[in-house]
Amino acid sequence: MLAARGLAAAMLARGIGLVYGGGSVGLMGVIADAMLAGGGSVIGVIPEALVAREVGHRAVPDLRVVPNMHVRKALMADLADAFIAMPGGLGTLEETFEVVTWALLGLHAKPVGILNVGGYYDPLLAFLRHAAAEGFVLPVHLALFLVDDDPVRLIAGLQSYEPPPLGPQWIERQDV
Repeated sequence: MLAARGLAAAMLARGIGLVYGGGSVGLMGVIADAMLAGGGSVIGVIPEALVAREVGHRAVPDLRVVPNMHVRKALMADLADAFIAMPGGLGTLEETFEVVTWALLGLHAKPVGILNVGGYYDPLLAFLRHAAAEGFVLPVHLALFLVDDDPVRLIAGLQSYEPPPLGPQWIERQDV
């Protein structure tokens, strides 16, 4: 919870708004509450089916209810200037890897940050380095992730982000 409030404080200090999944629970609910309490801009995007399940955040002035998850993710990606993954579960991982994949495909050039609270993402980052060492991920693609355990430094990195030159987008048969 402390990291979520710290991230919100860092965003508020820089006048950065929040685009998120629209719920009132979990770490994202904490960030939304802190952003609202600090007078920050908050846009929530939530599918109809999750309004009750995720307890759609009624205090968010711009809560957009969309038909499904595909529309949700596309709209959030369009509205956002950058992405930050807090510690989370499968949904967080899926959304994080989707926006990185979209960057690989040239669909956007927005930064993807990982707030590595207490080393939460260390095993995942080790796996990504392993995947690169085994030839399943190009090493340059690891530069698409900006990782820090401090929200202020992470946001500074996101704000100064320059997309890496990705070169070839696919691993060829002879390279495996």
